[in-house]
Amino acid sequence: MSSFVIEGGRRMSGEIIPQGAKNEALEVICAVLLTSEKVTIHNVPDILDVNNLIQLLRDMQVKIERLSGTSYTFQADSVNLSYLSTEEYLNKCAALRGSVMIVGPLIARYGKALLPKPGGDKIGRRRLDTHLTGLQKLGVSIHYDSTRQLYLMETNTTRLEGTYMLLDEASVTGTANILMAAVLAKGITTIYNAACEPYLQQLSAMLNRMGAHIEGVGSNLLTIEGVSSLGGTTHTILPDMIEVGSFIGMAAMTASDITIKGTGYEQLGLIPESFRRLGITVEKQGDNIHVPSVNDRYEIETFIDGSIMTIADATWPGLTPDLLSVFLVVATQAVGSVLIHQKMFESRLFFVDKLIDMGAQIILCDPHRATVIGLGNRFRLRGATMTSPDIRAGIALLIAAMSAEGISRIHNIEQIDRGYQDIDKRLNRIGANITRITS
Repeated sequence: MSSFVIEGGRRMSGEIIPQGAKNEALEVICAVLLTSEKVTIHNVPDILDVNNLIQLLRDMQVKIERLSGTSYTFQADSVNLSYLSTEEYLNKCAALRGSVMIVGPLIARYGKALLPKPGGDKIGRRRLDTHLTGLQKLGVSIHYDSTRQLYLMETNTTRLEGTYMLLDEASVTGTANILMAAVLAKGITTIYNAACEPYLQQLSAMLNRMGAHIEGVGSNLLTIEGVSSLGGTTHTILPDMIEVGSFIGMAAMTASDITIKGTGYEQLGLIPESFRRLGITVEKQGDNIHVPSVNDRYEIETFIDGSIMTIADATWPGLTPDLLSVFLVVATQAVGSVLIHQKMFESRLFFVDKLIDMGAQIILCDPHRATVIGLGNRFRLRGATMTSPDIRAGIALLIAAMSAEGISRIHNIEQIDRGYQDIDKRLNRIGANITRITS
């Protein structure tokens, strides 16, 4: 288990470039299984989850070539289907949440797939019902082996059959999985209550360039006219909005002067304005964001009637749940109070006990809500020894440690590495002092 040792209280200055979007990368890399032709993908983040997915495809005998640090070609013209029933494949899938999106392309193109219960962050139950029900509506037969915790899927027809479906929740990965299956189905598929995040819009645009017919992109009503086959394409992944938001919060909490370059600003939705509601100065400069050092004192807004501000996650175009941990930690050093409401996952706020140990004033109301009493400059957080429970809590703890007085140590940083590329090296270049200790 590796660790970060962080010297807190250092102000940073300079420019930083966000990596390619992790969540989009997982979707579009799975989509290469839909065609036998070559697919080129640019701006692929060099992070653990994405690298593990690429290796999984390589083990399936997908031809993969790394053109540069962030560009790859993929060609799935000779997938080894027998590998899909091996224990090695099942173990790798079980350890990687993103592997769930392999199922849609496999079942659409080959008529069968195996899916163990996938891993990922331990942030509460992350059900697969939306994926499974949607695939069943397209004609997939699913059997659950409770002994092996394994879903066995197959279709008895040569092609899936298009249909109408109303999703029980606007699941991002569920929508992506169903969409990738539907593009090769016979006839028309209509998906209502579809997720419509920018990354799904990117996936849809990529599939359309490959020859799919998807209408309603960017809305919660998708109409897909199935085609018999797809071709190759070239695709560029968006900047990671979660990393952009993390850098905004990090700059504010350390009173640093940072310019975030190439943010994909028009795709950030409510993220910049939500930070402004915490009193943080966020300046748009073309496609860049400048966070000036004036944020050594930022004050949380109240609602018009004077009641306490609430920041809550919601399906797109609402605020992404992946940034709630960052908003929570940034609020601890603001002036004023805010209620953080994490609706989607019941275990994501449990890391606040670590912040309380550092001196933060937080009341955990229940598994979904925490009230943060910001003390501003009156009390600084103090260094502590912590363990990262998941990717997003991990980056929030890193931000807290960078603003705290003294030395902090964060264990289990493999969780942070799953979602943030060379985060220590990139932050050290603009003035942080983070040392990686490899055990």
